[in-house]
Amino acid sequence: MHRSLSTDSAIHAEACRVDSSDVTRSSTVLGTQPREFGDAAADATSLRRFLHGLPGVDEVGAQARAAGLFTRSIKKASKVWALEAAIGMVDLTTLEGADTAGKVAGLCAKARQPDPADPSCPPVAAVCVYPDLVAGARSHLVGSSVVVASVATAFPSGRASLRTKLADVADAVEAGADEIDMVIDRGAFLSGHYKTVYDEIVAVKEACGPAHLKVILETGELSTLDNVRRASWLALLAGGDFIKTSTGKVTPAATPPVALVMLEAVRDFAAATGDRRGVKLAGGIRTAKDAIRYLVLVKETAGEDWLTSDLFRIGASSLVNDLLMQRTKEQTGVYSGNDYFSVD
Repeated sequence: MHRSLSTDSAIHAEACRVDSSDVTRSSTVLGTQPREFGDAAADATSLRRFLHGLPGVDEVGAQARAAGLFTRSIKKASKVWALEAAIGMVDLTTLEGADTAGKVAGLCAKARQPDPADPSCPPVAAVCVYPDLVAGARSHLVGSSVVVASVATAFPSGRASLRTKLADVADAVEAGADEIDMVIDRGAFLSGHYKTVYDEIVAVKEACGPAHLKVILETGELSTLDNVRRASWLALLAGGDFIKTSTGKVTPAATPPVALVMLEAVRDFAAATGDRRGVKLAGGIRTAKDAIRYLVLVKETAGEDWLTSDLFRIGASSLVNDLLMQRTKEQTGVYSGNDYFSVD
């Protein structure tokens, strides 16, 4: 799904793409020519040098830019498209200890047809569950475009041996998971053991086989935007198909400044390598208004190419109902209450 998202403020064409001077500057400063990436993680010293050589994040500037983009509204003609696009980018999620096969069945039914009264409403991108519930989810989604994502690697803490984490991944993939959402070892990262984290991501990526890998940074525990930038690049270098903000179990989770820094990382990585990777925001996005604001942030930071479920996701549960209510309002002029839609 990919179309133009128009904002009410005048936006120059160059604001919707990576400026060529920015690409040149990033490639020069970061030293990120594709052939150099292999050397960046050749050993612990090289990886540390690369990550600490990244430009520092101006936290005040990042917060101001993110806040400015979050105040932009979109043109009415684009709103229905934006709401449907957001629905199609959701990873509909249940990650509770009390999850049951019945709850997952209901979630999958909603994922396939979010608005039972309107077959034209697009399905969500994925259903995200624990590994032991993957097989059930898979059976309920046969014949649909909705994929099955599974958390793994001792989610949400990541506190387990590598052998245990890889077994967790293998179980999920064998059960039919199309995507794996892994958590990094934040303790190792914050202690400066970057190569340990890198090697673990590489091992998990290999264990994923054909499944796509989303790397959860748990940005709420990384303390600074500099660390968010370093963790983003580390995950991209190690082969993550997506970088993801958080488990949803820690606050703060997804925030506009964090999203901005992560989107800059995938943008600059693509500029240097030609390889586009995705961003997933998870935790705290509950309203259609915020979802649309994040779509504007995506467009203005990474570019319109990222306005697709292949490159941008929102991990959520309650968000879908608000998107559906707003969509109905735009189409009929009348709000439908929560009672018209299933409770997640």
